[in-house]
Amino acid sequence: MGYKSILRSDAFKSKNILVTGGGSGIGRCTAHELASLGAQILLVGRNQEKLKTVQAEIIEDGGLCDIASCDIRDEAGVKALVASFIDKHGKISGLVNNAGGQFPSPLAKISKNGWDAVVSTNLTGGFVMAREVFNQSMEEHGGSIVNIVADMWAGMPGMGHSGAARAGMANFTQTAAYEWGYADVRVNAVAPGWIASSGMDTYSDEFKKVLKRLKGAIPLGRLGNEAEISSSIAFLLSDAANYISGTVIRVDGAASQGNTTMYPLEKSEKSTPYDGFHREVTADLFKKAK
Repeated sequence: MGYKSILRSDAFKSKNILVTGGGSGIGRCTAHELASLGAQILLVGRNQEKLKTVQAEIIEDGGLCDIASCDIRDEAGVKALVASFIDKHGKISGLVNNAGGQFPSPLAKISKNGWDAVVSTNLTGGFVMAREVFNQSMEEHGGSIVNIVADMWAGMPGMGHSGAARAGMANFTQTAAYEWGYADVRVNAVAPGWIASSGMDTYSDEFKKVLKRLKGAIPLGRLGNEAEISSSIAFLLSDAANYISGTVIRVDGAASQGNTTMYPLEKSEKSTPYDGFHREVTADLFKKAK
């Protein structure tokens, strides 16, 4: 059984789509969906072994995938990476700016180095990648960019460095959509809420206790999954979204729309996750004990 996308199977036939942070989580899932729809995936990440694993999965499923390791914070490295992909595969039709990272901490305990590392990855690196894809390919040929941000509209207590960076990326999305529209380049963003990705296993045991309580603050009564983010990304990249630019789609089960102190939520167990990704990996902390 392959990926169960809602889009037609040839939606991205003969298109090169670059996906950053593609070795795991949302990036891995998105790469699989886009590959199942005919795209040549250009997969980027820092861990070469993870990239090779995802590449092998995509090829086994009948898709096309090339990989390259790169730290998106390295401007010279990004320039060379984009040039290399274009030289090898031709124009880049799509970019999924997914690479990112953060760690839980109150603002008062975040060092400048910690702040700089998160902002550099979640904001500056995404900007450099988008700029190079635009300058080297999309200004001439057009294309679509989707930036991954986060639920940061009410601040992001406990991860203020990431919240500031993601808010900056949302604003960058709006500016780039306006400035690059003349070249038929659309720029949008997807803001995931709490997604039950395997990446949650990397957090501390104390923070994992918080993660297990999160569904109580989500009106739909559950966390989302990677396929529910990927489907929004694929839609924004597709021709069906050709008149959508400068928009952020929130995929968070309505968690960003209210305050549980002011309006406590009714218990909900009716929402069903979208079962799209045939190779989904469940985070250990959400696996039920036998």
